[in-house]
Amino acid sequence: MKKSLYLFLLICLVAFEAVAQEINILPRPNKIELAKGQFALGDAKAIQYAPEAEKEAAFLKKALQERYNLSLQTNAGKGKKNTISLELDKKLAKDLGKEGYRLTSTPTQVTIRAATAAGIHYGIQSLLQAVHTSGDSYTLPAVAIEDTPRFEWRGLHLDEARHFKGKEEVKLLLDEMARLKMNTFHWHLVDDQGWRIEIKKYPKLTEIGSVRKSTAVGEKKWNSNKQSGEPHSGFYTQEEIKELVAYAAERHINVVPEIEMPGHASAAIAAYPWLGTDNQKIEVPVKFGRFYDIYDVTSPKVQEFLHDVLQEVFTLFPSQVIHIGGDEVGYEAWEKSKQVNAYMKEHGLKTYADLQVHFTNNISRYIEQNGRRMMGWNEIMGINIHPDFEEKKADANAETELAKNVVVHFWKGDVKLITQAASKGYQLVNSLHSMTYLDYNYSSIPLQKAYSFDPVPQELPKEYHQNIIGTGSQMWSEWIPTRGEMHYQVFPRLAAYAEVGWTQPENKNYEQFRKGLLPLLKVWEDRDIHFAPLSDAEEQKKNQ
Repeated sequence: MKKSLYLFLLICLVAFEAVAQEINILPRPNKIELAKGQFALGDAKAIQYAPEAEKEAAFLKKALQERYNLSLQTNAGKGKKNTISLELDKKLAKDLGKEGYRLTSTPTQVTIRAATAAGIHYGIQSLLQAVHTSGDSYTLPAVAIEDTPRFEWRGLHLDEARHFKGKEEVKLLLDEMARLKMNTFHWHLVDDQGWRIEIKKYPKLTEIGSVRKSTAVGEKKWNSNKQSGEPHSGFYTQEEIKELVAYAAERHINVVPEIEMPGHASAAIAAYPWLGTDNQKIEVPVKFGRFYDIYDVTSPKVQEFLHDVLQEVFTLFPSQVIHIGGDEVGYEAWEKSKQVNAYMKEHGLKTYADLQVHFTNNISRYIEQNGRRMMGWNEIMGINIHPDFEEKKADANAETELAKNVVVHFWKGDVKLITQAASKGYQLVNSLHSMTYLDYNYSSIPLQKAYSFDPVPQELPKEYHQNIIGTGSQMWSEWIPTRGEMHYQVFPRLAAYAEVGWTQPENKNYEQFRKGLLPLLKVWEDRDIHFAPLSDAEEQKKNQ
């Protein structure tokens, strides 16, 4: 009887320890091996770090101080007993790549090893999520984690052209991206309804282009004629942009600016009417959607303007990739323009799609000459994906081929289109709108659907899989005017997209992910993030 009771108590103890040591890290690491025991953070004497990881050591020290009121010294050098050690070894790149890490915790020491400072940073994020709290006791289970991301591009896109949110909101998003090991902030700063980046050579872009006198509102949204009747404005000075780019870099996030061309140009044309094909004075639109006039890409003066803008963009953003949009270009203004049609005849361009690709290739060449690389939405390939646009119904696909160095940002189309791009050697970021658009409500993209997204289509032949370099989640803001509404749309789906980008498919498990969300929801609540409750986030269509 005593033996049975002892065995029962032992089983209960083991079960309790397993529960206590359960690690819920998002995105889910690809290899976790739990061991016996735990490391008491309160007993840690210092954070030891390699010289190249000094900033990461400071980041960890600050996080432990703010979250657990633990004040640790930071010292350069190798790890010792009762320390947290951050170690760099370039040889690890062979196994872990540029962003992978190994996190080892024993009862006497915690060690994070990586080939780069970025890997150390991601190991720290896992460490912070793995901490178990019980009263005033903070422990880390004994564990060995080896982890590398699935994709090199793990992005969040924020549209501030439609509704300006400001730098504190951007910093909040960057913080949460870093927590979730996302590394690309795609910043949509220019569109019809607002120009949000200071360009010193062309001050009217923000004096005029950043202000609209009213904004479309109402339940009918795209078909609504209701107006707010209140001005909306805002833009980032170049100093503010430098501040935010540096803030992102500290979190190993690359900021990719999007400067729309040749369409979605109304705010710029409102500032400088000579930029448009019509040369007519217009106002910054108060409605959303696609507008008539676009840049006159045949004008040397317009080409010079775009080069000047890009030069200032190059100075502000160290990103190797510069996004030019290129989506939803209506050709009606070009069709009616004598100078555009004369230019096309002179250059042997048969369709307006060919003209767009011709222009895009010239911009790509200019960007490449300045040591960068161009990216654009998949319309830049010259393939008509908008049969619903009246003037595009009869428009043929372009015969002009898109420059090979371009990154194609896939958002709309079928598997044939993504296969065509991949088979021609283009690198692609897959942001299929029906799976990744954060402005879509939860009945359209519930949390589990977002989690299920695979950027590599099943139908895509295996030899082209390597051309899919990642995925982005898009926060379009036409109908999302406030921070609370934005938070509700972004959180908790951002965590799902983070795991889509990081974790290998065979290691994904929705129920495990859902459990891992629970401590994260508490973090968001403490940060005044107005996330959607899981009951809302998991809403399904009624007919499903």
